[in-house]
Amino acid sequence: MEHYFTCPYCAEQISMVLDTSVRRQTYVEDCEVCCQPIELTYTMQDDEIRQFQAIAMG
Repeated sequence: MEHYFTCPYCAEQISMVLDTSVRRQTYVEDCEVCCQPIELTYTMQDDEIRQFQAIAMG
Protein backbone atom coordinates (compact mmCIF):
# COMPACT_ATOMS: atom_id res chain seq x y z
CA MET A 1 0.00 0.00 0.00
CA GLU A 2 1.42 3.39 -0.96
CA HIS A 3 1.33 5.90 1.90
CA TYR A 4 2.08 9.64 1.66
CA PHE A 5 3.60 11.65 4.52
CA THR A 6 5.88 14.60 5.23
CA CYS A 7 9.61 13.99 5.67
CA PRO A 8 10.71 15.03 9.20
CA TYR A 9 13.94 16.48 7.76
CA CYS A 10 13.15 18.34 4.53
CA ALA A 11 9.34 18.71 4.95
CA GLU A 12 8.72 17.39 1.43
CA GLN A 13 5.65 15.27 0.75
CA ILE A 14 6.94 11.77 -0.06
CA SER A 15 5.45 8.31 -0.41
CA MET A 16 6.61 4.85 0.54
CA VAL A 17 5.11 1.43 -0.03
CA LEU A 18 4.06 -0.27 3.20
CA ASP A 19 3.76 -4.04 3.61
CA THR A 20 0.13 -4.42 4.69
CA SER A 21 0.49 -8.16 5.37
CA VAL A 22 2.32 -7.28 8.61
CA ARG A 23 0.07 -5.92 11.40
CA ARG A 24 2.79 -3.85 13.10
CA GLN A 25 6.17 -2.93 11.73
CA THR A 26 9.11 -0.62 12.45
CA TYR A 27 11.98 -0.09 10.03
CA VAL A 28 14.33 2.59 8.68
CA GLU A 29 14.18 3.90 5.13
CA ASP A 30 15.85 6.90 3.50
CA CYS A 31 13.87 9.90 2.26
CA GLU A 32 13.68 9.86 -1.54
CA VAL A 33 14.31 13.65 -1.62
CA CYS A 34 16.99 14.41 1.00
CA CYS A 35 18.33 10.85 1.60
CA GLN A 36 18.14 11.17 5.41
CA PRO A 37 17.16 8.03 7.41
CA ILE A 38 13.56 7.97 8.69
CA GLU A 39 12.24 5.50 11.25
CA LEU A 40 8.80 4.36 10.09
CA THR A 41 6.37 2.71 12.50
CA TYR A 42 2.88 1.67 11.53
CA THR A 43 0.01 -0.51 12.69
CA MET A 44 -2.54 -2.13 10.38
CA GLN A 45 -6.09 -3.18 11.27
CA ASP A 46 -8.76 -4.42 8.85
CA ASP A 47 -6.52 -3.51 5.87
CA GLU A 48 -6.27 0.12 7.02
CA ILE A 49 -3.44 2.08 8.60
CA ARG A 50 -4.46 2.77 12.20
CA GLN A 51 -1.23 4.40 13.37
CA PHE A 52 1.70 5.85 11.42
CA GLN A 53 4.84 7.67 12.56
CA ALA A 54 7.83 8.97 10.61
CA ILE A 55 10.62 10.02 12.98
CA ALA A 56 14.01 11.62 12.26
CA MET A 57 16.88 9.33 13.24
CA GLY A 58 19.28 11.80 14.70
